[in-house]
Amino acid sequence: MFNPATPLDVLEWVIDKVDLVLIMSVNPGFGGQSFIPAALKKVERARQLIDASGRDIRLEVDGGIKVDNIRAVADAGADTFVAGSAIFGQRDYKAVIDAMRARLAR
Repeated sequence: MFNPATPLDVLEWVIDKVDLVLIMSVNPGFGGQSFIPAALKKVERARQLIDASGRDIRLEVDGGIKVDNIRAVADAGADTFVAGSAIFGQRDYKAVIDAMRARLAR
């Protein structure tokens, strides 16, 4: 897991031992925080490292994932998304999930 202020340097040393890399796009502690845009650069770099390794490693992003930013996070290289308050803060969970899937399908 890489918090917003944690550099990716250590990933190069352990990439042969992991099957999932988690990039936190908020500072862990409580739900409902806004996505930190600088996390996109970290996701892009992590994707480059994963691709260069040739290994099948999931790239997950957690924090502030919403309908309006999930496509940008996917375009940066993420393939797994954690959405909490964006879904559970709404009356119709299915509608939000369907909207996220539609954004990813474009």
